[in-house]
Amino acid sequence: MKFIKEQRIRFEHCDPAGIVFYPRYFEMLNGLMEDFFREVLEYPFEQMHQDSGIPTVDIKTQFKSPARLGDIISKTMFISKLGKTSCTYQYHFSLDNKTILEGEGTVVFVSLKNNGIEPKDWAALRDKMQAYCE
Repeated sequence: MKFIKEQRIRFEHCDPAGIVFYPRYFEMLNGLMEDFFREVLEYPFEQMHQDSGIPTVDIKTQFKSPARLGDIISKTMFISKLGKTSCTYQYHFSLDNKTILEGEGTVVFVSLKNNGIEPKDWAALRDKMQAYCE
């Protein structure tokens, strides 16, 4: 199954030419991940970040086409590999079925206790995550 959200391109996302400034796509991707954790896993970031986190350890993106101020884009993600503590996901942003960007990212679930970072098992979230594995 895929997780899909729409995003309106706002002035804050754009450069002076009115197209999305590429680092803003990574903010939108983080927002997509945050929505996935809240809506699908029922584990919102404000709860997670009390003692855990999901730092990105790898990300690859191919930019295919620009998006412009006022466009409404579709942001899609699914899990391609679910490890014990890591999760690799594929993402695709499009406008009118035309690819804007696509890529792959990996996050690791970690505990933030005792002034350190230690990998943490997805155990409590695994069943819900597996529904989005392809």
